[in-house]
Amino acid sequence: MGPIPHWTGEMLTLGGHEVHVRSTPTGAEQNAVFVHGLAGSSTNWTDLMDRLKDIVRGHAIDLPGNGYSPEPDDADYSIAAHAQAVIDLIEHVSDTPVHLFGNSLGGAVSVRVAALRPDLVRSLVLVSPALPDLLPRYGPARVALSTLPGIGVWAIERMRMIPAERRTSATLGMCYADASRVHPARFDEAVEELRRRDGLPYAGAALVGCARAIVSEYFRRGEENLWRQAARVTAPTLVMHGRHDRLVRPSMAARAGRTFPRVRLVLLPLAGHVAQMEFPEAVARESRLLIRDATALAVG
Repeated sequence: MGPIPHWTGEMLTLGGHEVHVRSTPTGAEQNAVFVHGLAGSSTNWTDLMDRLKDIVRGHAIDLPGNGYSPEPDDADYSIAAHAQAVIDLIEHVSDTPVHLFGNSLGGAVSVRVAALRPDLVRSLVLVSPALPDLLPRYGPARVALSTLPGIGVWAIERMRMIPAERRTSATLGMCYADASRVHPARFDEAVEELRRRDGLPYAGAALVGCARAIVSEYFRRGEENLWRQAARVTAPTLVMHGRHDRLVRPSMAARAGRTFPRVRLVLLPLAGHVAQMEFPEAVARESRLLIRDATALAVG
């Protein structure tokens, strides 16, 4: 039996920009919003959304310039711009606070949303969030190099000469602890999506812009520093790391535990960088506990 199909998407005009959003069917009383990572899309959440659809209606955004969302008119790929897109989506889909999920880049975006608009977030789930780290792993260091002027887009154009299957295998090998867990149908979908992205004239600039956004946050000081904003998050928070994450150091969970005011930490011993894709059952189980407790707290 193959994996479930990706959820149906629609194009929404939010805050003057068009974004593509995939949603689970109506029925659940509460809403959840899901934010993907660098070079990802709303389909990164398909399997987790399926496992939570009985308790929350899920809405997974393609951040501007990613997935099926067109490039923003102002070419702004900053964390602040992405956060505004997520805020606009939350206000569009729900009259009450939502359960907000973020992975990697999406985790950084979600922290900013939860800090700036606590009225919109009932609980916060972060899967390997890309929060500033003074000792980044090889992957983030390579991302930083690719953002140097004149190098990023040139490197991406060169990479397009490599067959999509090889590039997809390399990406999944970096993101999964065990790439053999990728279902063949999901692999084929990823290859076809990469080929589609190759044909978009703005895809390279969008990828470099999002990478630069992450790097910029590593050096941001003052009240907008993401760790300072994390300390202001009032929503109950779950931070999950995969022990075999090659992109974000799992030991960053210790700093998260010292920083977020109301946080529970979970280390998944067999997972990599995208635990919601590699072990959706485990992520769903832990998320259900948070959603239950946050909902009870709100009602009480």
